[in-house]
Amino acid sequence: MKASYNRLTEARMRELQALMAHRNFTVDPERLNVYSHDEVSGEKYRFLPDIVLYPETTEQIAEIMKWASKNKIPVTPRGAGTGLSGGAVPVFSGIVLSLERMNRILEFDKETLTITVEPGVVTDEIQKAAKSAGLLYAGDPCSSDASFIGGNVAENAGGNKVIKYGATGRHVMGLEVVLPDGNIVQFGGKRVKDVTGYDFVNLMVGSEGTLGIITKIILRLVPLSKYLVDLLVPFKDVETAIAFVPKMITQAKLLPASIEFMDHASLTLTGRFLNSKLPYADAGAHLIIELEENDKEVLFDEYVRIGEMCLKNGALEVFVADNRNTREKIWKARKAIAEAVSSFYPEFCMEDIVIPINRIPQIMEKVGAISERYQLETINFGHAGDGNIHVTFLNDRYTPEQWEKTVEKALEDLYRETVLLGGTLSGEHGIGLKRKKYLSAVLSPAVLELTRRIKAAFDPTGILNPGKIAD
Repeated sequence: MKASYNRLTEARMRELQALMAHRNFTVDPERLNVYSHDEVSGEKYRFLPDIVLYPETTEQIAEIMKWASKNKIPVTPRGAGTGLSGGAVPVFSGIVLSLERMNRILEFDKETLTITVEPGVVTDEIQKAAKSAGLLYAGDPCSSDASFIGGNVAENAGGNKVIKYGATGRHVMGLEVVLPDGNIVQFGGKRVKDVTGYDFVNLMVGSEGTLGIITKIILRLVPLSKYLVDLLVPFKDVETAIAFVPKMITQAKLLPASIEFMDHASLTLTGRFLNSKLPYADAGAHLIIELEENDKEVLFDEYVRIGEMCLKNGALEVFVADNRNTREKIWKARKAIAEAVSSFYPEFCMEDIVIPINRIPQIMEKVGAISERYQLETINFGHAGDGNIHVTFLNDRYTPEQWEKTVEKALEDLYRETVLLGGTLSGEHGIGLKRKKYLSAVLSPAVLELTRRIKAAFDPTGILNPGKIAD
């Protein structure tokens, strides 16, 4: 969608500030800079907003959107800013609409196994609230201690438990949404089944803030398993570890809650960051396999069976973490990788490819060839159980200009090989600004045109999060 926008003149700025009752906004340059980027590295993914607004109610957002629509001012909704696609950066300046003050858990309904929250609630708080009642919110992105649930829904975040419980969208039952013209609508509810009309809930999930602003979310909860075990399994090399994943899923006759993968380079980096090491730190790769049951003996039988399978398929050892301290140590190493990358490498490119699980060995071989071709230091980690691998290129030798050209070529090769293997560009981080130009490699012209039509139907003036997906 091609659109032109008006600038926030002094007169318009005064109108907007009056709309916010002369509070809950900032135009301070230092504060504006905070909202100019997310976690994607690179100056080309930074855009300064003219103003940041901090609404506290759905009705405030509705009034803001009515005003913005009338004045044709671009609005970029934003959660915690932990995204990795440039999805929350204000490409055309204008208004950043921060949802950080809409951070309440509104209702905990044990009878319907639902929890209703505002978009600015930190995901970890939802998980803790559910656990305190013997329930589980199974959405579990690695950034759960920092990311907002609204951002998880907007990106359809995946995370560690997708193989068993599905991505965020699987747990979203209902939404309250403010449309670009300021209308407030309700999609879905607490009903388990609903095929009355189009499925707008699933359309909104993963729409990256381009169709509407989510202001309330009804999430499904499930019973919390009584017992939990994590297996830490080192392998001599990446190929052996990755080749085992589809075998385990198809032959084990059970579904783990998680199957996570870390190559030697990623584990070394996070060990350096945390100043600690996991066992067999010199191994070529590690898997984390999480199992859960309500019967302790059943769980014991399962992890013994899985452990024997690991050893028969090239594992160097199988470590059993059956208490909180050892489990937390393992998961801390896995969850700290992204933070370690940004701490040690000012320039990096963290990708989010997803492929059929039986093609994981082939894509890892292709990644190795691409890294060698362009002389790029690369780490690989991710959610091996659902085929979502975070191929991450690190800049340890190139000037900024050389880096940009080199990594673009590497991405073109990576995406081409991914598509050839039946994969796609993003499993959980989204398209945003970063991957928009590569969409045509995956989506046909007819699908791209349909995407633009949907965007135009929701947002005919094109003011909501412009510069992303359909533009």
